[in-house]
Amino acid sequence: MLKTHPLELARATEADIPFVMATERLPGYEKLVGRWSEEQHRAALADERYAYFIAQTASQSVGFTIVRDWASSAHVTYIQRIAVARPGEGYGKAFLAQLTDRIFRDTEAYRIWLGLFPDNARARRVYEAVGFKAEGVSRGSAFFGGVHRDELVMALLRPEWAAGK
Repeated sequence: MLKTHPLELARATEADIPFVMATERLPGYEKLVGRWSEEQHRAALADERYAYFIAQTASQSVGFTIVRDWASSAHVTYIQRIAVARPGEGYGKAFLAQLTDRIFRDTEAYRIWLGLFPDNARARRVYEAVGFKAEGVSRGSAFFGGVHRDELVMALLRPEWAAGK
C-alpha cells in the first residue's frame, strides 16, 4: 500500500550523515546507489556547490538527495543521488516532485538532469512520472563498483516543469 503522508524537504546537516550513509547501504542499493565515506559527505555538505535534502514525514526521515551545481551560473543542476529508505512505499515520486519544485523555485536552473543505469526500470518510471525525459546513453560514464557502466541521461527543463504546474 502506498503512503499518502505529506513530505517535507529539509536541508541536511552533519547530524543527517548517519541516515544518508545507512540509506546508501541498504540491501540491493549496492548496484544502484553510490556510496560515500563520512569524510566525503562532510566535504560535500561544506561545499556551496552541493545541496543535501532530507525527505521527512511528520515522524521520520524517508529519503535523501545530493544535488550538485546548486544555483550554478550555467543554470544547470545535477541530481547526483536520490534514494528512499523504504522503496516501494510511494515516497520516491513525491520526493522527486518536491525536489524539482524546490530547485526551480529557489534557483535560476533551466535544466535539471540525472543519470541512471539503463536497467533500473523502477527509477526510470518514477523520473518519467515527474516529467523527466530520456536524452540518451552516456557510454561508460559511471565508474561504479570497479566497473565502467553506461548511464541513461534524463532531464527536465524549466518550461516543461512550468507547463505541468
